[in-house]
Amino acid sequence: MDGAGRLNRSARSLGPQADPKAAIGAVARLRERLWRRRPHARPTLDREPPDRLIALVERYLPARAGVAATVLFLLGSASFGIVKGGHVEELSTAASDTRNAIANSAGFRIASVAINGRKQLSQDEVLAIGGVNGRSSLLFLDAANVRDRLKANPWIADATVLKLYPGQLQIDIVERSAFALWQQDGRISVISDDGAVLEPYLSHRFVSLPLVVGKGAQTHAKEFLALLAHYPQVTSVTKAAIFVGERRWNLRLKDGLDIRLPENEVGNALAELSRLDKEDRLFSRDIVAVDMRLPDRLTVQLSDDAAKAREELFKDKKPKKKAGEA
Repeated sequence: MDGAGRLNRSARSLGPQADPKAAIGAVARLRERLWRRRPHARPTLDREPPDRLIALVERYLPARAGVAATVLFLLGSASFGIVKGGHVEELSTAASDTRNAIANSAGFRIASVAINGRKQLSQDEVLAIGGVNGRSSLLFLDAANVRDRLKANPWIADATVLKLYPGQLQIDIVERSAFALWQQDGRISVISDDGAVLEPYLSHRFVSLPLVVGKGAQTHAKEFLALLAHYPQVTSVTKAAIFVGERRWNLRLKDGLDIRLPENEVGNALAELSRLDKEDRLFSRDIVAVDMRLPDRLTVQLSDDAAKAREELFKDKKPKKKAGEA
């Protein structure tokens, strides 16, 4: 014992002394382990409370709706640009050509075309009217659309389009025939017998067609010209048939003579004209007009020269007055 009555312990009895630095390191590692196990709170930004409308949108708007809205906005902007820039047809043509190219590569190229019934139109014209070209594929060819395009052409009265796989196209058309020339408001057109305007009169191959003139003449020409054909004596000298007031016809002969036909009983009037020319050479007389509109009489208008000659003739035939006679 020491002098104070306490037991005297030796340094060996206490064991080895702990290193202070090692203790501090152990405490730091323990704290780090405990910190990793605790969930960390993510840092947040302080912001003002949102507006009620924005709060409702944020609450009820589906997830990722903003991304979808952005994509739709970009697509809408692109579409507007295409339409505004007038590129819709170009885009559609490019898409159609791409689709047809793929089909052609797969074996659906149009290898042969058979067109039946054409007379006035060439094969290339028929295909161009139908919208069929070298890039078209049989797989994606719309037969109904080709038929509608063909029938829209005035020369084609009807059409049938058949796709024969894998590579044959058959087109049957019924063409209208050039029937007459129709003059209206100074313009001359080629018409069919049903009155359809086929094309402007530009080609001399139609010069031999009969000429009808006036409003409504194109739709009434078939019936009248068929009646006129029964009287070749009149037909051979007729230059034009003129539809007057959409009610009756006049004839203009090649020498300028006008014949005014009645509204009714036209066949009888034509028969009378034919008889008068055969018997009295009516069409060779020096006259400018024959009026047959009244059923019980025929009126002839002389030319100026013929009228003067007739007037002089009657003057010479008048008896001369004797001297002293009043």
